[in-house]
Amino acid sequence: MATDRMAFVAELNKDLEWEFASAIQYVQHAAVITGPEYDSIAKELVVHSNEEMGHAVQLSTLIADLGGVPTIDVEQRKISENSATMLEQDLEGEELAISRYKERIAQAEELGEYGVRRVLEDILMDEEEHRRDLVSSLGR
Repeated sequence: MATDRMAFVAELNKDLEWEFASAIQYVQHAAVITGPEYDSIAKELVVHSNEEMGHAVQLSTLIADLGGVPTIDVEQRKISENSATMLEQDLEGEELAISRYKERIAQAEELGEYGVRRVLEDILMDEEEHRRDLVSSLGR
């Protein structure tokens, strides 16, 4: 099925909602994660949060450039009192982002939006790095 431009923009807006949620979730997890084994990842979660907000800015610009209006809605956030569970929640979010961005990249290609594809590929590379950080912190 061919991707239409407005459906593509709607999916980018959903990605934007997830980026906002990830940024918020990372900030909260970084603040409350405990245990000496999590000291270095706590600092990295703040870095991830800042990168997710950068992605939100990039997506907002793409959405506006494509004729849409960037959302201010925020997707579901997850919290836990268990540090390992927090990292599992963050990893789940990164896995979702990776799969969504792979879909969006294919749609951008289909639409002939090669510059948009390139921006999405850069975001995808960040999300894959976040996944590696989380997998390492979880000892996998």
